Amino acid sequence: MAEEHKKEVLPFPTAPIVRVMRKKLDAHKLIRRQVKDEMNKWLARMCERVSEKMNESPYPTVDYPLFKQAIQPYENIEEFEKEKERIVANLEKIKQDCDALLRDLNRKFKV
Repeated sequence: MAEEHKKEVLPFPTAPIVRVMRKKLDAHKLIRRQVKDEMNKWLARMCERVSEKMNESPYPTVDYPLFKQAIQPYENIEEFEKEKERIVANLEKIKQDCDALLRDLNRKFKV
C-alpha cells in the first residue's frame, strides 16, 4: 500500500510569505518546504498572541494605538538586544578594572 501524504492546511497562503523571505535571503538559497510551513505556522501564532493582547482591551473597537501597544514587546526586541550588548560591554570593562586592581594590590602588598 502506498503511504498517503495528507496535506496540512496552513493559515496563510505560502507564496506571499516566501516573497517576503526572499527579500532578505541570498538569491542562491533554497527554502525547504518545512521552513515555509513552519514560518506560516509561526506567523499565525504571532497573530494569535497579538490578537489576544488586543482582546484584553475593554473597548469594542480594535484601533491602531491598541495594535501598536500589542506589538510593542515584539518590536522592542532589537532595542533589548542592543541594551544587552551595552550592559555586557560595561560589565567586561568593570571586570577588566577589577582584574587590574587585583594585580596592583598583589604587586604592592606582596606577602
